[in-house]
Amino acid sequence: MDELLKILKNNALETPDNIAKMLNISTEEVRSRIADYEKRGIIKGYQAIVNEDVLKMDRVTALIEVKVSPEREGGFNHVATRIGKFPEVQSIYLVSGDFDLLLFVVGPDLKEVAFFVSEKLATIDGVHATATHFMLKTYKHHGVLMEAQDEYERLKITP
Repeated sequence: MDELLKILKNNALETPDNIAKMLNISTEEVRSRIADYEKRGIIKGYQAIVNEDVLKMDRVTALIEVKVSPEREGGFNHVATRIGKFPEVQSIYLVSGDFDLLLFVVGPDLKEVAFFVSEKLATIDGVHATATHFMLKTYKHHGVLMEAQDEYERLKITP
């Protein structure tokens, strides 16, 4: 990943002028490269990292492992694309291990997420098993610690 993308990944609000100074290139080149990354689909969007625990949002996030049968033409892609069309599904990953897909699903409460799993997800052709894990608290998200930390924390010394 080039330095421009690293800067944007760390802080998408960084101005093109500041980025240009950091990289020792022109502001116009920064704007041009960002536009090119967006056009090519390398940059898919910009998001703020929100500490939902502080907001006390009334919603539940679940991590769901899904075991599926790969199709002869397309492998896991067809099933993953079908699952991804549900608005409850925030992210899908193909993973190694006992399960094939890893989903992040959001719902207003435990009951709605359970309904999604039993009535929508489990009924899809090719889905053989699921394992649902509810997220209880977020300590770190996308590289950002959710609780304020002291700049320097000394280790305790014991006799």
